[in-house]
Amino acid sequence: MSLICPFSRFPAVMICLAFTSLSSGAALATEVTLTTPLGDVGIELFDEAAPETVANFLKYINDGDYKNSFIHRSSPGFVVQGGGFTFINGTVDQIPTDSPVINEPGISNTRGTIAMAKLGGQPNSATSQWYFNLDDNSADLDATNGGYTVFGRVTGDGMDVIDAISDLEVWNAGSPFGELPLIDFSGSGDIAEEHLVMIDLTENGTFLINPGLNDAWFNEDSNGQGFLVTVFPEIETVFLAWFTFDTQRPDESVTAMLGEPGHRWLTAQGNYSGNKAVLDIIVSEGGIFDSGTPEPTFRQDGTIMLEFTDCNSGTVSYDIPSVGRQGVVPVKRISLDNVPLCEDLSGQNGTD
Repeated sequence: MSLICPFSRFPAVMICLAFTSLSSGAALATEVTLTTPLGDVGIELFDEAAPETVANFLKYINDGDYKNSFIHRSSPGFVVQGGGFTFINGTVDQIPTDSPVINEPGISNTRGTIAMAKLGGQPNSATSQWYFNLDDNSADLDATNGGYTVFGRVTGDGMDVIDAISDLEVWNAGSPFGELPLIDFSGSGDIAEEHLVMIDLTENGTFLINPGLNDAWFNEDSNGQGFLVTVFPEIETVFLAWFTFDTQRPDESVTAMLGEPGHRWLTAQGNYSGNKAVLDIIVSEGGIFDSGTPEPTFRQDGTIMLEFTDCNSGTVSYDIPSVGRQGVVPVKRISLDNVPLCEDLSGQNGTD
């Protein structure tokens, strides 16, 4: 296992990690789309032949781990590899990995297949990284290291896009980026986002959070529980306000402390991917409603997972450690005004 250290040409890069080598199962079912600056790539996953690997791959997708990631290796005539690193605000970082997935060899590493990368000499070490086979690599990869798990194949004209990536000029930006494909890079100055083959992966048919969800929502099971949702697509951020509809003001001695009768408001903000958003809860406390004194304080306290099943329903899953409260709240839209916009913008529109 070799050591991964920072790009030599990237500004403000702070990673030094263990490098995974290469990656390699098949039945027809789930489809995903790889988005790149050079075009989109359809991928059909082999759910039956490599069920653990497919589930692992989809978890990374649905957790949003591949957002803002990039193709970090292109070895012409061999493989194009990604799933390992992100580039956000000028900084390279490693994608956080889950537990390794069990090896599921069986489908050959032929041209147009996608397979899992893993550590040398460790057959069951695949986590987030994957690669596309540019050629028939079965002689090398089907038997090496227990066999590399193939878990899908490129569909349609997707290999035209993969080939276009492999045709890009490759630069040595320091291990593990010794075969880094770059777009219109002159060789001088810092490597910027526009030079990288930035990618994202989405599961086809998954509902997509969009500004059509901007609205007031409520919990049918608890009268008085209200939610305000605002989606900011330009920065891929969701703002959520959680409040009650109480009009009876508590005794003046009651301050708006979390969990007490005077508390009427929680806000949360965070990024989204697909149909899910993970939000940091911001608690305002210590103040009196409709009064400037005492001045309230603000602090982060727990998280909210906001998940939408369609344009009219979803769930708010919350965890607030300071008061030991966790739960799941079903939410529905109060007004239907934004539903047509939501349906137009969601990934489910026209998929039936």
